[in-house]
Amino acid sequence: MDRAMFCYQCEQTIGGKGCIRAGACGKDAKTANLQDLLIHQLKGIGYYGQRILEKNGVIDDATHKFVMDAIFATLTNVNFDAQRFVEYINKADEVKESLKAKAGGPSQDAPPAALYRVPSTMEEMLKDSRNVGIMADETLNEDIRSLRELLTYGLKGLAAYTHHAFVLGKSDDSINNFFYKALAATINNDLTINDLLNLNLELGRVNFRCMELLDEANTTIYGHPEPTEVLITRKKGPFIIVSGHDLKDLKQLLEQTQGKGVNIYTHGEMLPCNAYPELKKYKHLIGNYGGAWQDQQKDFDGIPGCIVMTTNCIQRPKDSYKDRIFTTSVVGWPGVAHIEEKNGVKDFTPVIQKALALGGWKEDEEEKKILVGFGRNATLAHADKIIKAVKEGQIRHFFLIGGCDGARPGRNYYTEFADKTPKDTVILTLACGKYRFNKKDFGTVAGLPRLLDVGQCNDAYSAIRIALALADAFDCGVNDLPLSLILSWYEQKAVSILLTLLALDVKNIYLGPTLPAFVSENVLKVLVDKFGLKPTSTPDNDLKSILG
Repeated sequence: MDRAMFCYQCEQTIGGKGCIRAGACGKDAKTANLQDLLIHQLKGIGYYGQRILEKNGVIDDATHKFVMDAIFATLTNVNFDAQRFVEYINKADEVKESLKAKAGGPSQDAPPAALYRVPSTMEEMLKDSRNVGIMADETLNEDIRSLRELLTYGLKGLAAYTHHAFVLGKSDDSINNFFYKALAATINNDLTINDLLNLNLELGRVNFRCMELLDEANTTIYGHPEPTEVLITRKKGPFIIVSGHDLKDLKQLLEQTQGKGVNIYTHGEMLPCNAYPELKKYKHLIGNYGGAWQDQQKDFDGIPGCIVMTTNCIQRPKDSYKDRIFTTSVVGWPGVAHIEEKNGVKDFTPVIQKALALGGWKEDEEEKKILVGFGRNATLAHADKIIKAVKEGQIRHFFLIGGCDGARPGRNYYTEFADKTPKDTVILTLACGKYRFNKKDFGTVAGLPRLLDVGQCNDAYSAIRIALALADAFDCGVNDLPLSLILSWYEQKAVSILLTLLALDVKNIYLGPTLPAFVSENVLKVLVDKFGLKPTSTPDNDLKSILG
């Protein structure tokens, strides 16, 4: 088939089958193909890394960081700059050659990814990329391909969480070393379907440890989130909006803007940052602006302030704000100013100067606030009250409604589902999927807010810990709790979280709005039979199925 590219890693892939001309995310074919070549290089790195580890060798932190950042850069809505991928590919060649020497060279049956050497020009790289993409070998068993891609996309989510923990000084070689094992597995033709299925579940367990590490990093440095009312309307004056997921970038920007008359707003997945004690102590962290990531072109259109994109979730910037949006870390867009890190510090002076020059909003809006900050510590502080309310019949059921949001029609399901939950139930939510309903008033039950915002997608660990603690209190398994998971997915961090839930043997998860195109019918059947994975249908039908 004549394709300019092929990608089906996100929920919005064209026709639910695959993007073949340009990505639904805005990625052009050139960038998509260079990402394929980078993944090919990383698989070669995995091959040599695994050989070193099998001989009880050690891989240095610089290599670990390159691997996690390079994989992270290929996650949906992170980096759209083709030239940056040329740099990643060339660096990968250096890393691979270094590991090859340390491993004692390739074996006689080394796979092509281990032997491949990068040509000198982008044009030659693009030509080579046609031989290494997802569908390069159309004779490959579709279930093997499906499980390899599931593993690859799970790695992309794991890379994001590992990156966030690493920049905060937290690292674990059991996590770092798994990257080489999993990458090597995707080019190992000796592995069976069962081997690959088990590796995907192992990734889920590794990701759970990674999210635990990230939670430890965030709460040690910034404190445990506290229930906090957050302003969601505009205040007069110059401002900078911080989007993405990175708490360290926000902290540095708050430090650098203190006393300069610049208000800081969070956006998208940064909303929960307003609940961390060491962040909210900065009075110019004024509140949250806008909605989920897919609304940013509307939210940012012509605003008299600046935007900093710290991690994934960037969309094609409109001309009306392209001169005032900045990227950093692994994020990139051609023609957009980029803030580099030097010795652990980022100088946001260009952003601050631009924000002051733009002047900001001219007047205040009428104040509106929403409540956030129900991480595991804050929620479990009410555990006795929650348990008593369940035993007395005041709380009938818990719904975890959350995950990635997106633009495709059908996601109003999550708004309708939340609206239709009975008043004697509690809604836990996390990630940007909450923007479908987080500005609604759901009232209270048993003296508690019916809507509890657990945090970012990065805080899935918190939600799992809440469930495990309740199961322990009721002396039952998680699957025996009056708890249902209603999840939305869009990109690869959602894949890694789903694998974590499956690895923890959490069953009967509702997943939507569509099932992943990269999951074959046979693999899906295994997940349905083994874990009771269910596609969402309608809010009424699903609520009836859950509550009877």
